[in-house]
Amino acid sequence: MRPRISAYPNCGFLIAIAPDRPDALFFAGDIGQRIFQQPFSWKGLGIDVRGRSMTLKVNYRTSHQIRVAADRLLPRSARDVDGFEDERAGTISVFDGPEPEVLLAKDTAAEGAAAAAFLKAVLGAGIAPTEIGIFVRSEAELPRAKAAADTADLLTRTIAERTRPDAALIGTMHLAKGLEFRAVLVMACDEGVVPSTARIADVADEFELDEVMATERQLLYVALTRARDRAFVSGVQRAVQGLPAAGS
Repeated sequence: MRPRISAYPNCGFLIAIAPDRPDALFFAGDIGQRIFQQPFSWKGLGIDVRGRSMTLKVNYRTSHQIRVAADRLLPRSARDVDGFEDERAGTISVFDGPEPEVLLAKDTAAEGAAAAAFLKAVLGAGIAPTEIGIFVRSEAELPRAKAAADTADLLTRTIAERTRPDAALIGTMHLAKGLEFRAVLVMACDEGVVPSTARIADVADEFELDEVMATERQLLYVALTRARDRAFVSGVQRAVQGLPAAGS
């Protein structure tokens, strides 16, 4: 399956790096992790995988407990614009771990204290700073995450910093995609932050609102599933719906 570059110029880059033979392209992805753009059609670009694809059901990188918690954020199945359906039921993880800690704090001070306690616990369990990721929805919430790390005496760095190779990574949820850590904190999931009120204010119709809400959930899903063994999710006031608070 090799589209002509003259007929599908948008495929030019993929065509250029693939060998000149049938079935030269292999795609792997997760519909539930689409966080950057509107849906688009591979078929419309000349690449039709319908009837030639399969859904992988074994998770090797995230504990059963974290995967189950994260999957509550997404529908049981999702369909892309080409009609491919991603059925999430039946997925298994190959190892277990502690339940994710989910906190609805009364204020930012209580949230910060709990996050710092979580960080001290994972460090005490032998998890290295470089194996820890701390993420928030936007740069506006970064000071809350940095304060928790400082309380735990944990050095942090941004994804652009190279001078602290022994530090934990701190950043926004969008920058978490593609990364992996033994422990992850997702902080400041307050009402009005997740989902983003700024994005909701810009919607023009109900369809666009549904799209915004879906991608906001997927963004939190991406951040949470960066964790292999330990996860902590917190917010002040009413946190994002889908993850039950601890003890509920």
